[in-house]
Amino acid sequence: MSEVGDLAGIMLIFAPLILTTLGVVAGLWLLQWVLVVRQPSMPTSKLIPRQLALLAATIAGVILIVLSLPVSESSRNQVVALIGLLLSGIFAFSSTSIVANLMAGFLLRFTHPFSTGDFIRVGDYFGRVSEPGLFDTEIQSEARELIAIPNSYLVSHPIKTTQGSGAIISVTVSLGYNVHHKKARQLLIAAAEDAGLESPYAHVTELLDHAVSYQVAGLLTEVKGVLTAKSVLHCAVLDAMHAAGVEIVSPAFMMQRRGSAGELVIPEAGHEHRESAVVSTAEDIVFDKAEQAEAVASQKQALRDSIDALTAKLATLKSGSDEAKRLQKLIEGRHRQLEALEKPEV
Repeated sequence: MSEVGDLAGIMLIFAPLILTTLGVVAGLWLLQWVLVVRQPSMPTSKLIPRQLALLAATIAGVILIVLSLPVSESSRNQVVALIGLLLSGIFAFSSTSIVANLMAGFLLRFTHPFSTGDFIRVGDYFGRVSEPGLFDTEIQSEARELIAIPNSYLVSHPIKTTQGSGAIISVTVSLGYNVHHKKARQLLIAAAEDAGLESPYAHVTELLDHAVSYQVAGLLTEVKGVLTAKSVLHCAVLDAMHAAGVEIVSPAFMMQRRGSAGELVIPEAGHEHRESAVVSTAEDIVFDKAEQAEAVASQKQALRDSIDALTAKLATLKSGSDEAKRLQKLIEGRHRQLEALEKPEV
C-alpha cells in the first residue's frame, strides 16, 4: 500500500507537468495543421509569417511547461531567465541583416512603392519586379538575369518606379554649331513622332566647346516596350539627321577626322523597315518571368474582386434560394482558381 501511495503521490506531483505538456503538444500540432500542413502548396510570402507565428507559439509553450515544473518558484524563475538568455543570445549572435530585411519587407508591404511587373531602378539596378518577398525582392534585369535585392537596400535607397500610364523615353545627341537650333529641334521632334512617341519635345541642354547638346524625349504609353522604344528612338534620330544632311559630332570624331573640310560622313539610307516602339518581342524574351508574374498577379486580383462582388451580392439574397446556391458555387469555383494560382511552380 505504501508503494501505491508513493506512486500516487508522485503522479499527483507531476500531474500538472504532464497535463501541460500534453496540452502544449496537442495545441502546437493543431496549430501547425491549421497554419501549414493543411495548405502544403502555400506561397513563401504567406508561409513565412505563419512559421513565425508557430515559432512564437512554441516558445510560449516551452515557457508554460517550465512554469508547471514541480520545483520551487525560485528555480522556475531561474529556468525562465535561462531560456530568455538563450533566446537573447540567439538573436544577438544571429545576423542583424535578417531582422533588418524582414522589417523592411513588412515596411514595403505597407508603403507599396511598386507592384509585380513594374519597372524599377534602385542604385545601379534596373529591371522588372518578378517576385516581391519578405527578405528580398527579385527583379529581372535587361540581361534577363534574376537579381535578388535585399529589402533593407530598397528601403535605404530611392526607388524609381515607371508608372503604368507611360514613361518618358529620351535621347541626347550632339550637333554642330553650323546647324540652327530651330532646325535641329524640328528634326528631333519629327524623329520622336516617327518612333511612335506621344507629345514629343526637344531641348537644348548644353553648349559645349565642340557642339550643341540636344535632348529629345516623348511619352511611351506602352511601358512594356521601354527597351525597344529607346533603340527605335535612336534609329529615328539617326535617320532624321542623315536624311537632312546633318552630321552628329563628338570631340574624338572631330580630332581624328581626316579629309576635306566640307566632307560629310553620312551613311546612305537603308531600305530596312524599322520596328515599332510598341510591338516587339525583345521585352518578351528579356522580362519573361516578370511578365508571367505580372499576369498571374493580375489574375489573382481579378479573382479577388470577383469573389468580393459575388459575396456582396449573395448577402442580399435569401438563403437557400436557387440564385444563392448558384452564386455560392461560383464563389467556390473562384476560390479554387485562386488557390491554383497561388500554388508555387515545381
